[in-house]
Amino acid sequence: MKKPAVQACPCGGADYAQCCQPFHDGMPAPDAEKLMRSRYSAYVLGHMPYVHASWHASTRPLLDELVHDHGMRWLGLDVKKFVPDGNEATVEFVARSKVDGRAHRLHEVSRFVREDGRWFYIDGVFPAEQGRNNQKDKQA
Repeated sequence: MKKPAVQACPCGGADYAQCCQPFHDGMPAPDAEKLMRSRYSAYVLGHMPYVHASWHASTRPLLDELVHDHGMRWLGLDVKKFVPDGNEATVEFVARSKVDGRAHRLHEVSRFVREDGRWFYIDGVFPAEQGRNNQKDKQA
C-alpha cells in the first residue's frame, strides 16, 4: 500500500496532517502560539469558519465579513516572540504575502485568552503603527 504524500504545513511545519490540520478538525490548540499558527494556516487555506470560531466572541466579526482573498499568495510566517502568562498570552509574528505582484508584510503582536480550555484570538496591534504614533506624540 502506498503511503500518502506529506503536505507541508503553511505555518512552516513539515506535515500539515500532524501540524495544523488537527486544530482545523476541532482539536483544541494547546497554547496561543499553536492557535496563532493554525489561524495563519487557515487564512492560507481559506478555512474562514475556523478563523471565525477561533476568534474571541467579544471581538469576533461576522463570518461573512471574513473573506478569503484568492488573489493573495501567502509566502511565509515567522513567529518572533511567544509570551505565555497563565490564561493570557501574546504572540508577535510577521506574515509575508504577495498580491498582484506586490510584496506585503504583516507585523502584529496578537493577544490571546484561554477560556474553558480553549485559546481564542482577541486582537492585535501593529508595532510599526505604534512607532509612528509615538513619533507624532513627541512632535506635538
